[in-house]
Amino acid sequence: MHHANYFASPELTRRYFLQNSGAGLGACALSSLLQQDGLASEKKNPQAAKKSHFPARAKSVIYIHLVGAPSHLDLFDYKPELQKRNGELCPDEFFVGKQLAFIREQPTLLGTPNDSRYTYKGCGESGLEISNLMPHLQTVADEMAIFKTVTTEQFNHAPAQLHLLTGFGRFGRPSIGSWVSYGLGSENQNLPGFVVLLTGNMLGAGSSGWGSGFIPSVHQGVEFRSQGDPVLFLSNPKGVPVESRKRIIDSVNQLNSVQLADVSDPEIDTRIKQYEMAYRMQTSVPELMSIQGESKRTHEMYGTAPGKTSFANNCLLARRLVERGVRFVQLFDSGWDMHGNIFKSLPKKCGEVDRPIAALIKDLKQRGMLDDTLVVWSSEFGRTPMAQGKNGAGEISTSGRDHHKEGYALWMAGGGIKGGYVHGKTDELGYAPVENPVDVHDFNATILHQLGMNHERLTFKYQGRQYRLTDIFGHPIKDAIA
Repeated sequence: MHHANYFASPELTRRYFLQNSGAGLGACALSSLLQQDGLASEKKNPQAAKKSHFPARAKSVIYIHLVGAPSHLDLFDYKPELQKRNGELCPDEFFVGKQLAFIREQPTLLGTPNDSRYTYKGCGESGLEISNLMPHLQTVADEMAIFKTVTTEQFNHAPAQLHLLTGFGRFGRPSIGSWVSYGLGSENQNLPGFVVLLTGNMLGAGSSGWGSGFIPSVHQGVEFRSQGDPVLFLSNPKGVPVESRKRIIDSVNQLNSVQLADVSDPEIDTRIKQYEMAYRMQTSVPELMSIQGESKRTHEMYGTAPGKTSFANNCLLARRLVERGVRFVQLFDSGWDMHGNIFKSLPKKCGEVDRPIAALIKDLKQRGMLDDTLVVWSSEFGRTPMAQGKNGAGEISTSGRDHHKEGYALWMAGGGIKGGYVHGKTDELGYAPVENPVDVHDFNATILHQLGMNHERLTFKYQGRQYRLTDIFGHPIKDAIA
């Protein structure tokens, strides 16, 4: 009871600080002078919009990560020779001395089924080849740039997710969304600069996939939910009116401000900003998450179901977020790890994401937003051209595909990326690049480049040295830039 009265009285709070704080008047005066001189502007608002290194082509990113890794061979990288040689023993160079997650005996090759659902066709004016498993995506082929030769160092899920999303295969590094938030800030002070939306199970890397690592935690991703409180603990406790909560927040932040002036700990500043943001979000987030007001045509285009958790809903929410100035929106969708029965499971998962992703691209374009919004399709690695399990002789094989790090396909659309473009080429069996290999650091450097950031200059000093998302190498893929 004593503490409740204490926080409710701003004057008592100030008196208490001046009498008992080690910081005292000197620190308060110093903080005031620094702010007047503009030297404390970063502390004043670490999420304020910042200038890019050079003119940006994109101002926002919608980053879609398919957890578990879809088969690029059955979606974006058609290999007739692999289909022709289905069931043959794989070449020695594909197996001997290679790192494979589960295949232990020399496997057979596994081609895409001879089935109309899996047939590839040239799409749009560009003729970009996309599988019939993605009929809606086929209609936006001229907006897409497919990178068919992406390589990674990791062959298990969590390390590969970390390697792609943070630039390093172990825990502790900032995620790409955090780097973008740190580098560019936010254009909406009533919403986080980095928002995360999930469908299905948590990825193997956990929340480190959107964590801030060693940079201030104000830049970590904030998870939004489609049911209940959109953000945990956003609602006021029962019996606590809005006015009382605001008074408590102001009083707590007075305490934090004096401590910040004393020790200059960026995490104290993060806490101040998070309290303030949480209060503002009580108004902004419910309006954002209420998709019922969207037109019937929009709901039909995305295939949304208001009030439920779905990937389609999250795609629509992603558009609403970037429309409101959120810098980086990350969508995670699980269920793509298909070690068995891949040709039965893949059509279902494709059906869940194909329509809403195509709708997102079309929606952004018709609103004039695709030019400055970069849409990214990613996964941690690809799938092997060899079968895991028995390669059945029937119409549909019961086998699956193992993890594959040697070469796989990712794509981007919008945000100044060249549409209807293919970068790189894998061998006739889809095992490894033969033209223009793309490291995951190159892929990430390209994303930063489109946002106007030099990946070599976007650094943070930690434990005595400068770190960056792209570790010690990587180059933007200039041929893919419009």
